[in-house]
Amino acid sequence: MKTVFHCLVILLVTLVFGCGEQQGTTGSAGNGLVEVKGQVVAPLEKASLYIYKKGMDLYGPAFAVSDETDHNGNFAIALPEGEYVAVVRKRASGATVGPVVAGDNRSDFIQLKVKVGMTDLAVSAPVKIGDNRRLTAQDEKTLTGFDGQVTDADGKPLEGLRVQVYDHVQMSERPKYVSEKTGPDGRYRMLLPEGGTYYICARDNFGGPPKLGDLYGRYDQGTIEPSAVVIRKDQILNGVDIRVTKIW
Repeated sequence: MKTVFHCLVILLVTLVFGCGEQQGTTGSAGNGLVEVKGQVVAPLEKASLYIYKKGMDLYGPAFAVSDETDHNGNFAIALPEGEYVAVVRKRASGATVGPVVAGDNRSDFIQLKVKVGMTDLAVSAPVKIGDNRRLTAQDEKTLTGFDGQVTDADGKPLEGLRVQVYDHVQMSERPKYVSEKTGPDGRYRMLLPEGGTYYICARDNFGGPPKLGDLYGRYDQGTIEPSAVVIRKDQILNGVDIRVTKIW
């Protein structure tokens, strides 16, 4: 039986040089930009090509994002000449940002050199089939987790932040679990598949270390190091509140 666990989406990025020219080359789109056209084939509709400059956080906000592919899997994006890293993503939830989880489409990261005359790229982009991280909505039946409120330094509730969960005190690399965004009241609920000892933070951007201007805060109880949150199986721990500040 064909399932998403056996799907393989092949991304064929076809670069076109003007109208009526030979496929496989690119030309100017005006204003010093090069037009990059492509197709996500099976075809795959509503996928986007995310473009990052060299050195950018590949899990944070992109430098540029193509429009969603049409029903034939076609897309186009105009970029300045230069070197980039590109990745195709399509989240089953329809979201344009946030973690890519099992069931979403994602290509490998593509080293992309944009210039007139560049050659075609062909990259495989399988459906993601395994990921420990998950959003709370995917675990509605679990009885294990914690909840609380995210506020600013003055105690004002903050909307649109995500709580990220780590299983080590260094809180490095990527989080193990990620919550849905907080609501207007700053409330969140983080549901987990199992109990354990966790370290958590709240932030407005996903991926990589916090940067200048980001909202960021770790859960602690007045200590220098993050405070551990110990969750028992079949327990919802209440009142795990997090205060965030802007990074300067």
